Amino acid sequence: MKRAVKDIILAVEGLTVSFNGFKAVDDFSMYIDEGQIYVIIGPNGAGKTTVLDLICGKTKLTSGSIKYRNKEISRMKENKIVQVGVGRKFQTPSVYESLTVFENLELSYPTARSALGAIFFRRSDDIVQAVKSIAKEIFLEEFLQTEAGLLSHGQKQWLEIGMLLIQDPKLLMLDEPVAGMSVAEREKTAQLLRKIATGRSVLVIEHDMQFVEGIADHVTVMHQGKVLSEGSIERVKNDPRVIDVYLGH
Repeated sequence: MKRAVKDIILAVEGLTVSFNGFKAVDDFSMYIDEGQIYVIIGPNGAGKTTVLDLICGKTKLTSGSIKYRNKEISRMKENKIVQVGVGRKFQTPSVYESLTVFENLELSYPTARSALGAIFFRRSDDIVQAVKSIAKEIFLEEFLQTEAGLLSHGQKQWLEIGMLLIQDPKLLMLDEPVAGMSVAEREKTAQLLRKIATGRSVLVIEHDMQFVEGIADHVTVMHQGKVLSEGSIERVKNDPRVIDVYLGH
């Protein structure tokens, strides 16, 4: 069902992708509001990560529509989708382990990411302040001169989130951001995501239901590429279909 575009940052409608006749995502629709933490849950193989691949341009859709701020992006290249304001973090942290936290964040600063920008890149006061500000936000203020390879798994996850934040995306997509984290790290990540969502929208793929309960404004449950259930966390937790397909196992 279509909705009005007011306050919607991402509208996905009728999204379908087929691989050799198999529909990995089948007529999937969702609407993410400005400033919302939107979570997709579901069993392995449900199509969750494929949805992120389709939104960021890594995979091309078979049919359907993906509109970011009412502009169709499904035919855009990956780098162009990033430039309009969509950032994505994958399941496994992808940081430069031999570089410091400061250098990782600095390299992710928008003017440093283009070929021309890299040639003429200079460490300005604005960049230094931006790096320090993001480092504080992601709990790594005391680790700016630490090599990324020496960080804990959870800290690497935060660093990669910071590498996205410094690019100032308005829609941040995170694939299982608390996988492998300690309980304390999961709690801090929930705190971080709630803070992030005050200025942007966040789309999260996650399995940790306790974490989902602590952050989600809206939950969609996927099963076999389709929407099985959606709404508040309480609604989907009590949906008999969700209990049978996902939570019951």
